[in-house]
Amino acid sequence: MSDFVQVRVISNARKNKVKQEAQRLKVYLTAPPVEGKANRLLLKILAEYFNCRNSDLKIVRGEKSKDKLIQKKIPRA
Repeated sequence: MSDFVQVRVISNARKNKVKQEAQRLKVYLTAPPVEGKANRLLLKILAEYFNCRNSDLKIVRGEKSKDKLIQKKIPRA
């Protein structure tokens, strides 16, 4: 099973931060959007936020966009 989360990424921020908005998460990243650095940091920050592993998260849509769709695997009970 999996769950989907809409994310808006703000790169080159002063500090890493996750902010809940109405329909999505807004994630501030210190990394620049170069060579996938921001995407790697995004998955790391979201893994900490959701208390899961990086490998449980996947960018489904928006690899090169500020608006992304993240797939979160839900462990089976």
